[in-house]
This record gives sequence, structure tokens and C-alpha cells, in this order.
Amino acid sequence: MKWWQETVFYEIYMPSFKDGNGDGIGDFKGLLEKVPYLAELGVGGIWLTPFYPSPKVDNGYDVSDYYAVDPDYGTMADLEAFVEEAHRHGIRVIADMVVNHVSTEHAWFKAARSSRDNPKRDWFVWRDTPNNWESFFGGSAWKWDDVTKQYYYHSFAEEQVDLNWHHPAVEREIWKVFDFWLDKGLDGFRLDVINNLTLTRDFTDNPTENGEQRHLFDKDQPGMQKMMAKIGARIRTRGDYFTVGEISSDKLAEIEKYAGLDGLDVTFNFNFGSVASRDGIVAELARMQQVYADGRMPTLFVGSHDMSRSWNRLADGREDVAQLLATLMLTAYGVPFVYFGEEIGMADFVPESMREMRDVQGVYAYEQALQMGKSEQEALVLAQEKTRDKARAPMNWPEGFSQKANAWIGEVTPDFDRGQRMFAFYQALIKLRKTADFCESGYRDFEVDGEFLTYVRGEHLVCLNFGKAREVPNKWGNLTLVLANMEVAVSEEIIAVPAFAAVIFKI
Repeated sequence: MKWWQETVFYEIYMPSFKDGNGDGIGDFKGLLEKVPYLAELGVGGIWLTPFYPSPKVDNGYDVSDYYAVDPDYGTMADLEAFVEEAHRHGIRVIADMVVNHVSTEHAWFKAARSSRDNPKRDWFVWRDTPNNWESFFGGSAWKWDDVTKQYYYHSFAEEQVDLNWHHPAVEREIWKVFDFWLDKGLDGFRLDVINNLTLTRDFTDNPTENGEQRHLFDKDQPGMQKMMAKIGARIRTRGDYFTVGEISSDKLAEIEKYAGLDGLDVTFNFNFGSVASRDGIVAELARMQQVYADGRMPTLFVGSHDMSRSWNRLADGREDVAQLLATLMLTAYGVPFVYFGEEIGMADFVPESMREMRDVQGVYAYEQALQMGKSEQEALVLAQEKTRDKARAPMNWPEGFSQKANAWIGEVTPDFDRGQRMFAFYQALIKLRKTADFCESGYRDFEVDGEFLTYVRGEHLVCLNFGKAREVPNKWGNLTLVLANMEVAVSEEIIAVPAFAAVIFKI
């Protein structure tokens, strides 16, 4: 079994985790200080969001230098000290790697836009006439460059210009980037929007349905599966490293096909992680149980930096429901990713004005709403719906996020009593997760009955009730309670499971 198959990962949004130098921005010195906290929680892996130099139009996902650390986060020596300390505590470290696009401030693009005959010109995608492709952030995906009189392609913000993976030199340069960071001690990568790589020279217009564009030809292009296999194999040849891909698709079969020995190690399924309802999670887990029956491993998460926090979106501000979600994520079959702050029940931050908004996606939504004739208040409401700032507020540390300066983004009111209870529950679940039962493949007796879910992992029975209280027949015999978020009555005949109960028995 690979180490990552037994690991609970913990996502750290770099500017928001811990400020170590008092400038209001999280950094590697702050991370170093909190390694013992993460070890106490029990996680075995950390996923860092981008820490490379960047203008931060998209909070670091617009990289301007692949071979350095952004001064906001410290120095290369700070990063190396953090990785060394994490490894000393038995914690692996993977980093976000954004190879679909670079910042327009990157030296490669500056060279490419200097003239049409520059050697790096074809490292990017240029056209005299744009097709109808739209940016995933809204508006046209093509930006006119007045210097060289052509349009360049950007599948996200106009400051995030897409690399041309059809050009062999781009591929060779990215291999060098991977090698550089593995040599620095990283244990793998989370590959951002990796199925959006531009591999084609055939720019067929996307179809439009009900006034909205279907992103049919600007992602999952011909040759993508071979490229995923090539990337996965290239990193595996370096050693025992881990790759997880962010796949921009809502089709489970598409998501799953990029994982395994013929692809990346695992891929994120946002149908599970970003659903808006609890019954959606139950239904998706049932689908995953069928699709991943071939031995490939799914991923399990209920929050990330790109969505509203699970405390608001799924738990409705209820501690018992938050613990129910945690139990599902940490006992089901797959690789779990805990988003920072979930283990203490952190809530959403909602910007009350555009002055408080930091996310480019919210800003774009606001500007587009104004262009459509909406009032400023109506535009703000639309921006609040689209913004990803909700999950990006600083971590609620008892001593504070930063003692010397205001945080880079608004903070949420902490509830430290709730945080202590949630932390203890997560800690117990993660400890249990490390047993062989919960790391082995698949399920026994996997059953879904409406909003009630049961499955057996090894010698453990998990009962998860996302609906009303109910009594179910005890067909498993003698049961010993291991962990629960509330009191449950059990006899030789019946298990009485309250609403929103999460219960684990030893059979």
C-alpha cells in the first residue's frame, strides 16, 4: 500500500493559516510554528496552496516565477525549514502546481509578447481571430495584445495566460519545475485545473444551450488522458511521490479515468466535495462506490478554498451535522482532505462591501452585473454569491492570527468552545482512520436507504443518519460502540439512530 493511501491530508490556504512576521499575511514562519498542532491533530499530509511569486490577481494561482518563494510568505530557507520540521513530525508536504497557465507578468510571457518571432512566442496560444470560447470566470477567453496585434488565450482571468502544451518545449520546462521542487523536499503535487491543458490546434466553437456556453472543446481535449499518464509516470519515476489532479468536470467517469497507474494517483471529485445539500453527498458517495469498484481511489472532502465552508453550506451551523460530515469524510473509502478550520468548526466570511472583497471571481461578477444594468447593491449580492472569499478568512487561533497587524482579509468571530469539541472529535476520527480497517479498499454491506447510510469497513460498522430519527434492524450481532457524536441505543435486535447521528461500532 502506498503512503498516500493511508494519509489524511490537510489543506492550508497560505495567506490565511498563520502569520509569523506580523504583516497580516500567513507565511512559512507561521506554518513552522504550527507543525506541532497539525501533528497533534493527527494528519499525515499537508497540501499548500501556491506560494510562488505572483501579482495575486487570483491569490497566487497566477504564477510569475516557478523557481522562487513569494516574499509575502518568506524565503526559500523558511520553506525548507518548514518542510524539514513537518517531515520530522512524520508529515508529508505537497504543493499546488499551476501548469495550465502563468501570470502575464511571467518572464516567459513577457518574452512571448515582445515580438511575433520571439522563441517563446509559441509557448502560448495566439490567434488573429478569436473563437467563441468563454473564460471560466466569465466573458471572452481571448484578450487583444496591442503590441503584437493578436489575441492570446486565457481560460481564467485575462492576467492568467494559458500555456501551449502542444509545444514540446513547454512540457520539457515543466518537467524541470517538478524536479526543482521535489529536490527541495516536497512529496508531490496538487495539479490545478489539469484537464484544461491546451493540447489542440483545432479551436472549434463551443455550443451554447439556454444562453450558457458548454465548455466542450476547451477542456478534456484529445490526448488529455495520455498527457495525464505521462505526467503521472514522469513524477513516479522520481520516487515515491503523490499526484492529485483538480479536474474541471461534473462527470464522474471523466474524473475517474484520469486516475490510477495510467494517470495521476487520484483526482478530485467536486460532485462530492462541493455539493449544496447533504442528500447530494449521500447520493454521490453511492455513485462513487460503484464507479471506483475497479480499485482506483476516490478523494473525500467537504470543503476547500474555492467554496463556502461546510459549516454553513452543509451543516447549517450545527455541530452535530458538522461531526456527521467529518465522520463520513474520515471513514469512507478514499483519500480524505480536511480544509483548514473545519476541525474547529469555522464559519464563512461574507464581505459586506466591495472594499472587503479580495477574490477575482467575485470582482468579475460585480463588474459584469453593473455592465448588465444592475444596481450597485444588486451587483454586490451577485458578487457575494460568486466570491470564494467565504472560506478564506484567517484561522481562528486562540492567540490570534496576527498579533501585530490586521489580516489581509476580513476575519470571522471565533467560538473557541466549539473549536475544542470539534478538534477532539476530528482527532479521534483521524486516529481511528489510521487503523487497517479504514485504509483498506472498498466496503462490505454498503447500503443507502434515503438519507440513511451504513457501510462496513473491515470489522467496523459505520451508521450515518442525514435525516430523521429511525430504528434499523441489527443484523450485525454483538456491537461495541467506538465513537459517536451523540447517544445511540443499541440492542441485539434494534439500533435506534437519532437524526444527524454518526456512529461507529466494532462488530
